[in-house]
Amino acid sequence: MSETPVNVHAPDEELDLRGVICPYNFVKTKLKLETMTAGQLLLVHLDDGDPIRNVPRSVSDDGHDVLSQERAEHSYRVMIRKRP
Repeated sequence: MSETPVNVHAPDEELDLRGVICPYNFVKTKLKLETMTAGQLLLVHLDDGDPIRNVPRSVSDDGHDVLSQERAEHSYRVMIRKRP
């Protein structure tokens, strides 16, 4: 019997912020992270431009780990691990 591989980067929470302008997308990301437990993963969907430039930098400045940023169709997916 073969086992299905476990995705080690499966998010605990997801936040779709496409269409949300700066700085509200960072504020919403920060508020969501505050409700999460240390070490949990948050997947955030962001638009190109200011959101993808500013949100990952800002959450990193807050001490969280930005694990990945990948381009999706017309947007980006950013995986964030809440700081300990």
